[in-house]
Amino acid sequence: MKITRLEHCESNAVAMKGAEGASRQVPIGKADGAPNFSARVFTLEPGGHTPHHVHESEHLNYIISGKGVAMEGEIPRDIREGDFILVKPDQLHQYRNTGDEPLVFMCVVPSKYE
Repeated sequence: MKITRLEHCESNAVAMKGAEGASRQVPIGKADGAPNFSARVFTLEPGGHTPHHVHESEHLNYIISGKGVAMEGEIPRDIREGDFILVKPDQLHQYRNTGDEPLVFMCVVPSKYE
């Protein structure tokens, strides 16, 4: 069993093309021996965003704090603290921070996509 706190996890800038003002932490993942899923936490600074991209697998998101939009293809959908989001396999998506505070969200994916 592993128990950790987000503030104890290393934060790294997201290096994917198309990302801006985005960082990532991995509180639980492959390095911890998680056999199936990895929990990642992304922080988007005001005006920041993830790349507009797709994945082969679904992933589950939970908005920890802040507000913004989740792009469902080309359609912006408002998101805020407390929202759960399912992104289906091969669905074009992007997260954008439209607020004045950091947008922080958890993203659970199969470990191989960590």
